[in-house]
Amino acid sequence: MTENAVREDFAPLAEPYRRELLAHCYRMSGSVHDAEDLVQETYLKAWRAYEKFEGRSSLRTWLYRIATTTCLTALESKGRRPLPTGLGAPSSDPADDLVTQDEVPWLEPIPDTLVDMSSNDPAVAATSKETIRLALIAALQHLPPKQRAVLILREVLAWPAADVAELLGTTTAGVNSALQRARAQIDRAAPSEDAVLEPVGPEQRELLDRYMSAFENYDMAALKELFTQDAVWEMPPFVGWYQGPDAIRTLIENNCPAKGPGDMKLLSTVSNGQPAFAMYMRDADGTYPAFQLQVVSLGPSGIGHVTAFFDTALFEKFGLPAVLPVGS
Repeated sequence: MTENAVREDFAPLAEPYRRELLAHCYRMSGSVHDAEDLVQETYLKAWRAYEKFEGRSSLRTWLYRIATTTCLTALESKGRRPLPTGLGAPSSDPADDLVTQDEVPWLEPIPDTLVDMSSNDPAVAATSKETIRLALIAALQHLPPKQRAVLILREVLAWPAADVAELLGTTTAGVNSALQRARAQIDRAAPSEDAVLEPVGPEQRELLDRYMSAFENYDMAALKELFTQDAVWEMPPFVGWYQGPDAIRTLIENNCPAKGPGDMKLLSTVSNGQPAFAMYMRDADGTYPAFQLQVVSLGPSGIGHVTAFFDTALFEKFGLPAVLPVGS
């Protein structure tokens, strides 16, 4: 078989792994834009090398090896992608002026539609959602790249320590030590499992509906009641973060361009295995341009965390319109 014929076999065999490789590169990079580029680079490298693929491992494992090394090479020249809560500063006063840092490469959300969330096995689907939670992706950013790779390969993909050691050019003992340190860091940075509830029950759905209505009706008193007492609101590229229902209400009332009912419209979506909302703000001509994308975490007693992303370029990734028409 010719080299070209071998390469022609590559696409139909490799393409089914694209979504899960995108999730893998997203966990490593913290950016949906970077992850897409890294997957493209992975497939190009794999296509060029496919004639040398000897089948000593599965094609899936081989692709993950290429994707991981591609990510590690890319991360050598890039800093971590934080959220405002990860910058180390205490919570901010909602009455203070907002401060932006546009030069910071902020963490990005990822739409569930782009990653492999479609397994018919409930256990696999649940694990997949848990491993792209926004809080976990933010916690992974605190790890050095190789330690990040160890945790993902061992804990998410369930690779044997020996295989991880071979890929990273280290020893099994070194992998186990790195995994132990990574787990400790994640335990400090990420929320416990019972702090997050899936929005599948009628009570959680009602809570999210009330959240949407409170914004659209500009009912800040009703909105305040939906947050837990230690709820956090953050909104990159603004560096501050705000804790507690009173602080969140004050922040919105002082800084949101909306001043009354009908100024905001929200569309429901899903990001990082969590409920999310695309917010649109009414303009002078009556249209509603994209304003921010909110990723919401639910706790047992209410909404525990909202991350509002002001990068409206994300709307296209989520298949959302840039502007809602008049009368929508």
